[in-house]
Amino acid sequence: MNAPRDNAALTVPIRCAVEDLPRYKPGKSAPGAVKMSSNEMPDGPSTKVVQAMTKALESVNRYPDLTATPVRQAVAERFDVAPEQVCVGTGSSALLVAALNVVCEPGTRVVYPWRSFESYPIAIPSVHGVGVPIPLLADGAHDLEALVASANEDNVGALILCSPNNPTGPALTFEQVHDVVERVNPHVLILVDEAYIDFVTDPCVSTAIPLISEHSNVLVMRTFSKVHALAGIRIGYAIGHEDLIGAIQAVSIPFGVSTVAQAGALASLAEAEEIHAQAKRIATERDRMIAELRDAGFEVPDSQANFFFLPGAGDEVVDACAAAGLIVRPFADGVRVSVATPDMNDEFLKVTRPLAGC
Repeated sequence: MNAPRDNAALTVPIRCAVEDLPRYKPGKSAPGAVKMSSNEMPDGPSTKVVQAMTKALESVNRYPDLTATPVRQAVAERFDVAPEQVCVGTGSSALLVAALNVVCEPGTRVVYPWRSFESYPIAIPSVHGVGVPIPLLADGAHDLEALVASANEDNVGALILCSPNNPTGPALTFEQVHDVVERVNPHVLILVDEAYIDFVTDPCVSTAIPLISEHSNVLVMRTFSKVHALAGIRIGYAIGHEDLIGAIQAVSIPFGVSTVAQAGALASLAEAEEIHAQAKRIATERDRMIAELRDAGFEVPDSQANFFFLPGAGDEVVDACAAAGLIVRPFADGVRVSVATPDMNDEFLKVTRPLAGC
């Protein structure tokens, strides 16, 4: 038996597109620190949800339901669609990769807003696609005219919309999404990422799911990681035309969603009133924080998510927060802050208000 070689050079060639992929950078954490960096819920799931997941551990010697049928049925009932129109995966990020995989040939172009969710420029080349990032407007919103124009160019397979947009916060109204769908070539898959839509309070903003019945190229993606407080079990879902969903299911990892994740999702879906109340509390805190920061002199884009963005903020905000035991998320062009509990939010405001204009 050969002894292992230390620091041996890899002899397997890595695909160039993979070597060039940007690496996803998760929000940092530290023992004892308050994490306001990853858009997680500050509190965990309810006792009933935890009990359901604990009970599911008793059967982990068995494979989970292949397509998470009970979850698909529950989601279908919630949104008045057929179960065949629902696909469940290990978070909406996995569903994003699978959806792009079914439409991308080598060189297929995928149009997306930027700055937006960091998984987009990673997922696209991983399925041999070519990303076409479209800069946001000055207020952090999608440049819809530019997105539509690019989506209608040759060799485009998909257009991604992120509403509310991560990390800047603005959301698209239903009419805006509808207008985009009407103007884009029907052969282009339109992925609508609604990971944060449960925190929306603007009455003009609502889900794009009703568009699916008349537009087979619309796919809506959602997750249990945010308002359901289940980020650690990795489960999300997509809703679309049944043939599109069947194709996504075909390229998804078999048995990918664990029994525990399915149990947690089902139990959480049954607590609709509690989940809505949690979202409302977070949205109220979000609006309070944004108002106070604006009063202090910060320019903060409108946000409909469980976070907000401080354009132009940098190390001075990150370092001051870290010194106070708060971890926020720096980007090249600003800082994203996840809404936490009222006490945590008050501490953040106390630390950052004096930094306005720095």
